[in-house]
Amino acid sequence: MGKELAEIGSVKIADDVVARIAVLAALEVDGVSAMAGNYTSDTLEKVGRKNLTKGAKVMVSASEVKVDLALMMSYGFNIPATCQQAQTRVKTTIENMTGLEVTDVNIRIAGITMPKA
Repeated sequence: MGKELAEIGSVKIADDVVARIAVLAALEVDGVSAMAGNYTSDTLEKVGRKNLTKGAKVMVSASEVKVDLALMMSYGFNIPATCQQAQTRVKTTIENMTGLEVTDVNIRIAGITMPKA
């Protein structure tokens, strides 16, 4: 059955789509407060998802993806553990949704978000 579908035509996924998947997956991790540029999940709901990929860069080759994310962390979370969770979530989500192999998920911590007083 899979072979029959492959012969129908090709599927190409835009880099922007993969970047959006990466951002949404990263924002689901506890301790990741926002993308660099201060786009939080709450902000995205209010202003829309037009600039969702700010803070994300993806390089998609034939069947491989490399992801670079600049994240804001919430104060009080363990940075290495939270980054590892984000890397795993981003990799798994992209691979499950696109069928592409994620070879790298590089994370840069752009800042710490302090709790509101």
